[in-house]
Amino acid sequence: MKRLIALTAVTLCLAGTAHANELFVNIHSGNAMAQGAGLVLAGQALEQKASVRVLLCDAAGDVAVAGKEGTQLKPKDVTPQQMLQGLIKNGAKVEVCALYLPNTGRQSTDLIPGVTPAKPADVAAHLLKAGVKTLAF
Repeated sequence: MKRLIALTAVTLCLAGTAHANELFVNIHSGNAMAQGAGLVLAGQALEQKASVRVLLCDAAGDVAVAGKEGTQLKPKDVTPQQMLQGLIKNGAKVEVCALYLPNTGRQSTDLIPGVTPAKPADVAAHLLKAGVKTLAF
């Protein structure tokens, strides 16, 4: 009986600590505040030891283009690109969607270091994994 109680307690403790440890953030908006909101939450997830993957599509892909100046956002007076670079530095995986480069006339060499073109099959497999939470902006 004591063994059963101990086993139940361990199971409950493990279940209580289970939470999403992977966050997938899809940003497609061209609005700097929407981009910033997604990037801030991604940064907070990294600080809480989650694995973070960011997919930039449509107008948000421009955030990853080297030399593109963006709007500075308060309160820290940083651009979405600076926020993105911080995420990369802290271990986030960042990609532009597969449609971005060929439809904008850009090349992967136009992207800031740490940003790669996404492979749709890899993104789909990641999204289908158990425990992946998603956000879209």
